[in-house]
Amino acid sequence: MKLDNKTSVITGGARGIGLAIAQRYLAEGANVVVADIDQGAIDEALASLTDQAAGDVSRVMGVRLDVCDRASVDAMIEQVKERFGGIDILVNNAAIFDMAPVLEVTESSYDKQFAVNVKGLFFTLQAVARAMVGRGQGGRIINMASQAGRRGEALVSTYCATKAAVISLTQSCALDLVRHGINVNGIAPGVVDTPMWEEVDALFARYEKRPLGEKKRLVGEAVPAGRMGRPDDYGGAALFLASDDSDYVVAQTLNVDGGNWMS
Repeated sequence: MKLDNKTSVITGGARGIGLAIAQRYLAEGANVVVADIDQGAIDEALASLTDQAAGDVSRVMGVRLDVCDRASVDAMIEQVKERFGGIDILVNNAAIFDMAPVLEVTESSYDKQFAVNVKGLFFTLQAVARAMVGRGQGGRIINMASQAGRRGEALVSTYCATKAAVISLTQSCALDLVRHGINVNGIAPGVVDTPMWEEVDALFARYEKRPLGEKKRLVGEAVPAGRMGRPDDYGGAALFLASDDSDYVVAQTLNVDGGNWMS
């Protein structure tokens, strides 16, 4: 029970990696707040988490959150404070993906990716960090980056840039907030077998003229560990960075990618 009596907020927490982290945190004793823009997905996630908690609804909460809306972020924080007293752990997981050759990237696609993946992440971090400072008990903030933030990719220029920004913001925010007892770190997943990869595969099929499913198969085979990641591969790293075990880990982005990237 490494997170006993801690309260965690996971943005984009209703599915995929976010839900897997929520499940791990719940198993380790935390109160879990699933914050997501999709109310239907929130309801499904809460049902799953309540089943995991043997029907105990006191430790799980769902909040509809739009990270691009500052008022929505502030309202989420107030709801969590009213229910659990405050936030100890924030997992900034909400993100979107799009891709196109550089000559075909649209302004709307560029703006939307930066709005969610960078601006939304930063101002959610800022608002939660302010609440943590006001409470005076420190905290943990984990930003979900990507191996895409470690390098460029011809068809994924904007997304790669947003995730590189996440890594940079993680470093800068960590250096500023550590004096308040708030540790900020990141996780950089590799290729992960989530429902979103069906959309990614379809885009690669379009731009690389591949059959559906081929790109997904190829990227999985290329991982040194021999397979794509699974959402539950990320619970351990997220638990470590949220727990006292990582007290001396500051401003790092941990690669969890089956050996795809070495740094």
